[in-house]
Amino acid sequence: MLVTKYVITSSESDILPSDIAMKIYGSGRKVNVKETCFGVMINGEEDVIAELVKDIRTLDPHGIFIKDRGFPPGDPRRCRGRRGGGARPGFYMIESEAKLLPMITRALAFEGDAREPPPREKHLHLKRLEEIIKEDLS
Repeated sequence: MLVTKYVITSSESDILPSDIAMKIYGSGRKVNVKETCFGVMINGEEDVIAELVKDIRTLDPHGIFIKDRGFPPGDPRRCRGRRGGGARPGFYMIESEAKLLPMITRALAFEGDAREPPPREKHLHLKRLEEIIKEDLS
């Protein structure tokens, strides 16, 4: 089964879309590759793409994100060249998601000390609550 994936890089990452494309080309795998302003789109057999994604993520485990795409590159239902130009459907969603990626990258890379959660306050038993109320009324 053919699948298409976006490989999107965070602006916090040192890896460029062209680095990812070169890794894909160098892998010798039979896939279609299209570079975009956010990363790379890859299309091919599902098992080949899964292996390739695993290899790509080793470049920057916290700064490379993978997203499924429902249509292959150049599909006439999505290709803006065939629709008369303009932003393709979904562009603005990817653009807004890409703005969040630097924060996600920093959070994933954070290696600070894992603090214990603050101790939970014990529940007040009903009898004790009644005692407090009676003391207050006296």
